[in-house]
Amino acid sequence: MEITDIISENPVFLAPMAGITDLPFRLICKEMGCGMVYSEMISSRGLYYGDKKTEKLLEIHPDEKPVALQIFGSDPDIMGRAAYILNDRENAILDINMGCPTPKIVKNGDGCALMRDINLACRIVETVVKESIKPVTVKIRKGWDENCINAVELAKAIEQSGAKAVTVHGRTGKQFYSGEADWDIIKEVKQALNIPVIGNGDVFTAEDGIELLDKSKCDGIMIGRGSRGNPWLFRRLIHYMKTGELLPEPDPKEKINMALKHMELAIKYKGERIGIIEMRKHIAWYVKGLRDSANLRNQINRIEHKDEMEKALIEYLNR
Repeated sequence: MEITDIISENPVFLAPMAGITDLPFRLICKEMGCGMVYSEMISSRGLYYGDKKTEKLLEIHPDEKPVALQIFGSDPDIMGRAAYILNDRENAILDINMGCPTPKIVKNGDGCALMRDINLACRIVETVVKESIKPVTVKIRKGWDENCINAVELAKAIEQSGAKAVTVHGRTGKQFYSGEADWDIIKEVKQALNIPVIGNGDVFTAEDGIELLDKSKCDGIMIGRGSRGNPWLFRRLIHYMKTGELLPEPDPKEKINMALKHMELAIKYKGERIGIIEMRKHIAWYVKGLRDSANLRNQINRIEHKDEMEKALIEYLNR
């Protein structure tokens, strides 16, 4: 897939997810064949004011390229300044978040709240495009709510404002992640634009990904929640797209070994204390659906050290 002169190996991307798509997880998804990985949401104000926590989110490893950094905010000038600050970073793409439905984001007028004000959204895109030397893309939703379904209108305006691609999540902001994603709205956006359109929402299996492509005719697929505890989804979907063959699901040994590898990366980049705490949720996702996984989750949620976590996972596997 190609966005201006940025070419990814395939059109299957990792969605930006706060608290999830950090460097360790991105490296794992890239190893599983993901065409492009996206960072966690990065605050434009945090960049503007030089916040140290924000700076940590910008770290990029050579093995995960190409990488898209995603920024959020609703002040055009600050968003433009953030784009300028990121010009010397190693990201290939600069993405603007206009799709996050989280209350603490939308209450400040950021994220999906921007879908209620197309003029402001366009000013932001125009300013970011002007200040950035990277291709600018935008992630949106179906609309703000059922009374404001304006993805097509906004996407057309975003294209006219200089964006080089649009990602569409098939739910409204008010839906959050409830109900089913509407892939028809992705198709409508695709039919209305001349730039690439990436479809997002409810891709949990390789078959889901193929169905999304077939129904919407979109140019690429972005996978979010479906990748949690299941980075193999990228490899399985890409293989299915190329060959029509479904690779087998990972077995329990593969899942535990991946959890251990993920833990090593988390500790390497974040230290043991933070790495172990953050890995608790990831390990819970890795073992979901396995036998006696509820007891294992209860056990790992009390663990604070690497050796204890390794012991718990290996003992579980050997039962």
